[in-house]
Amino acid sequence: MDKCLKIAMFGHKRVPSREGGVEIVVEELCSHLVERGFDVTCYNRAGHHVSGAEYDQERSKKYKGICLKTVPTIDKRGLAAVSSSFFAALICTFGKYDIVHIHAEGPAFFSCLPKLFGKKIVVTIHGIDWQREKWKSGFGSKFIRQGEKNAVKYADEIIVLSKGVQEYFKNVYDKETHFIPNGISRPDIRSAKIIAEKFGLIKDSYILFLGRLVPEKGIRYLIEAFKNVKTDKKLVIAGGSSDTDGFMKELKELANGDDRIVFTGFVQGQILDELYSNAYIYTLPSDLEGMPLSLLEAMSYGNCCLVSDIPECAEVVENKALLFKKSDINDLKEKLQDACCHPEKIALLKQDAADFICKKYNWDDVVEQTVALYRRTK
Repeated sequence: MDKCLKIAMFGHKRVPSREGGVEIVVEELCSHLVERGFDVTCYNRAGHHVSGAEYDQERSKKYKGICLKTVPTIDKRGLAAVSSSFFAALICTFGKYDIVHIHAEGPAFFSCLPKLFGKKIVVTIHGIDWQREKWKSGFGSKFIRQGEKNAVKYADEIIVLSKGVQEYFKNVYDKETHFIPNGISRPDIRSAKIIAEKFGLIKDSYILFLGRLVPEKGIRYLIEAFKNVKTDKKLVIAGGSSDTDGFMKELKELANGDDRIVFTGFVQGQILDELYSNAYIYTLPSDLEGMPLSLLEAMSYGNCCLVSDIPECAEVVENKALLFKKSDINDLKEKLQDACCHPEKIALLKQDAADFICKKYNWDDVVEQTVALYRRTK
């Protein structure tokens, strides 16, 4: 039965891509589904990489057995997601698919189209997106909120990535959802070569943040806290801007005067592997998360992690990491200072991080549960 099941995916930007956690998850999920005999098509946006055209990759029709199709896209902030999702939904409506799997609340706005023509719909909610700072008002907020409502109304099944979001859908919509978190695979650990040459970074010489540079990630708090930490270690902020360079400029102005703070820009490939492999600690000071894939990645490389105490982070790390009070710059500073002064504590947390996270969130389990959900919709 699995071999003839045809799945369409949309809602992500592009596959393959590291433009965000959604893109990484979609690529992993699709490649695992293909390995199990599913026929999978991903509908990609046209246009440039969100961090700049220099990061564009050559487009192909196949990747890891996944069929890739590019849909018409209005390549402007706020319109790219809407336009590409509309065209993807329209094509899926008339395509020969058994399941249309939509990722994120905004794209779910168009779930009504394939549903009205008899398609089975699965929606993955990667987070309550209308709460993000850039979507808190105006058309974007209304569109995403309606997408959330349309997911409740039209989806045959809804997947959520955290218990908190599961409770949200139950409380607000009296809607039962399926908690299927993201997965992670054990990576290869790399020595510091390129990052030593390019940024002067060696093993355990830096504290790492790696992710999209957007306000809800708490990077302002991190810079303000770190500037008051007495240490020779550097703070490496790795990631590209999302949609606009304005926030990146704000962060660089905030960091001005502290030579220990390094901005790498968007990273991928070997540089990304080296950054994760050689960090002293990884920190994620977010105010808002869906399920933080970068946190899973960091722990899979054996990192000690320092994260905000929001449920989405605390659920992931349990007692295997350090926590600070969300949005509390002073508490973050104290936790950073303590970490820098007590390497034995950091070493202890590093010991179990990779085994813990790879066992708790493995892709085989994620795919097994997703496949069971697909079968349930048939």
